[in-house]
Amino acid sequence: MEQLNLGTEKIGKLLKKFAIPCIISLVVNALYNIVDQIFIGWGVNYLGNGATNIVFPITVICLAFALMFGDGTSAFLSLKLGEKKTKEAEKGVSNGIIAGGITAIILCSIVLIFLPQLLNIFGCTDALREYALNYGYIIAIGLPFAMMGTILNSIIRADGSPKYAMTSMVTGAVLNIILDPIFIFDWGLNLGVAGAATATIISQFVTFVMNALYIRRFKTIKLSKESFKVDFKTAKTVAMLGISSFITQMSIVAVIGVQNTIFKQYGGLSKFGSDIPITVLGIVMKINQILNSIIIGIAAGSQPIVGFNYGAKKYDRVKQTLKIVLSLSIAVSAFAFILFQTMPEQLIGIFGSGDELYNEFACITFRIFLMLTIFNGVQISSGIFFQAIGKPSKAAFLTLSRQILLFIPSAIILSKFFDIMGVIYAGPVSDGLAFIVAAVLVVIETKRLEKKKVESYAIRDENKVHNELQHKLIITVAREYGSGGRYVAKLLAEKLGIKFYDKDLIEIVSNESGLSASYIEENEQNIHGNLLSSFNTQYYDNLSNDDNLFIAESKAIKKIAEKGSCVIVGRCSNQILKDNKNVINIFLYSDDENKVKRAIKYYGLNKKTALKEINKINKNREKHYNYYTHEQWKNLDNYDIAINVDKYGVEKTAEILMNFVENSKYIYK
Repeated sequence: MEQLNLGTEKIGKLLKKFAIPCIISLVVNALYNIVDQIFIGWGVNYLGNGATNIVFPITVICLAFALMFGDGTSAFLSLKLGEKKTKEAEKGVSNGIIAGGITAIILCSIVLIFLPQLLNIFGCTDALREYALNYGYIIAIGLPFAMMGTILNSIIRADGSPKYAMTSMVTGAVLNIILDPIFIFDWGLNLGVAGAATATIISQFVTFVMNALYIRRFKTIKLSKESFKVDFKTAKTVAMLGISSFITQMSIVAVIGVQNTIFKQYGGLSKFGSDIPITVLGIVMKINQILNSIIIGIAAGSQPIVGFNYGAKKYDRVKQTLKIVLSLSIAVSAFAFILFQTMPEQLIGIFGSGDELYNEFACITFRIFLMLTIFNGVQISSGIFFQAIGKPSKAAFLTLSRQILLFIPSAIILSKFFDIMGVIYAGPVSDGLAFIVAAVLVVIETKRLEKKKVESYAIRDENKVHNELQHKLIITVAREYGSGGRYVAKLLAEKLGIKFYDKDLIEIVSNESGLSASYIEENEQNIHGNLLSSFNTQYYDNLSNDDNLFIAESKAIKKIAEKGSCVIVGRCSNQILKDNKNVINIFLYSDDENKVKRAIKYYGLNKKTALKEINKINKNREKHYNYYTHEQWKNLDNYDIAINVDKYGVEKTAEILMNFVENSKYIYK
């Protein structure tokens, strides 16, 4: 397989390699969602399509849970494999599958019992009710298979078999296309919407079986009956790793619920009623999602290119990549705009015929609701760009801004003045505002790229270090902020004549992960401290930048430990290297008064707020350590020696540690 250099290869060639597979995957998934509606429109009528749009939020809720466990499990798997903790990876996968299976059965039961009530919540009208019930009950029966198929699909990708995952998904999609006309039309079984639902659950069952058969073929782990022991702590960790996927899907549910409720409430005041708007807008949004999938695929394909070059401080290549992505995305959006403005009747006609009012509302929706779709390329691409350069808060904000922060309030406010048309007007309003926000943030960021000073974190030449030890020795130093621990560690390294790693690690990790040096420096002690960072999920490995950073740091620390004797400061290094021989683990701490004095003198902290800031930093270090190691940062049993630096001072502490090392069993047998 051809290996391309992200830092030197032509950006167009790189983008082609990374973007095309992602585009195909996303488009196939989007098409899967609308196949039923195409055949229902021709085999039943537009009310049948309206019914599927009412049931759709229920399936999205179930998908949200499936992605939470699926993406969370795949993230856990990748994380533990990166740490070479195979047994923990097996435990995570088995508990993800168990938790997902239990949740699937519970949700299936809830939907079967409370389907009529759930349909009312999502705006079901009397005209749509019978169709929705016929479709919904059958879909509910297949929910466990659909959810487990999705969960396993994510795990299979993380196991290194994306082609198998793609094959199972495409097989289900193709089978659905084949079965739909057989079950729906009168020349087949003539089951109408029930036939569409039956075709869907059969297809989902086939995908589930294909994915379930893969369990015995895992490449990276081996699952046995013993693996499937319930561990609530592990299951919770898996779920939290996938929470961003859950919230993203639930935002879709919120949008659909709001717009359908408005249509039902104000439909009687319009000549279009409620059924036509519910049906049409559902179809229009799904058509638009196909175009958005292409844009997302292009932007997601640029992630490794942008991330690597940003981390390597090649800002010209970052800007060039962004320019190409925005140009391609705007081109796709422009094509979609022309399509929606000139061919609305033909597009809605794909989903069957309707009366004059149905066609009129479809034309209005395409032309007004999607009036500013030309700007979508900028908004979507910008969110993924910020994700790639390690700006999780901005990425999350842009991802949710259009749907939750802008569309829902706009729809509610405008419907007070324009009835059902308020929802339609909310489309361009939210698209326009989202574009402005995205454009401003991108312009500010590109100006920062122009002004950025390239700072080199010099890695000391190994040949200049004289190893005075008889055997290779690794010393890890964990320290409280303000304790003077870093200076002690540096003095110790100098006394021993071995390498010292602290800031030097940042460039190594940046090259390893593709994350920017500035992101690493700002966030490595605050991982999982920001709720918004949980939205920052990678498209290829389902890991957040936080998790990718920890994996990259782990790999870098292990590589450094293999090269020769050194002192490594912080970064969970004592746990990362716990299976290595000849490792001495040190913990350095200090009392509050002296920590404050050092922080004011050396770090410029404000005297009034210094202690609060110190405690915050140490709390973040502790949370980070506890989260990734499942150990307690301040548990002195995890260290070979712990010293209060204030008791002896920096110089004397370094001497004490020097004597400890020289008399250690790791140096002299």
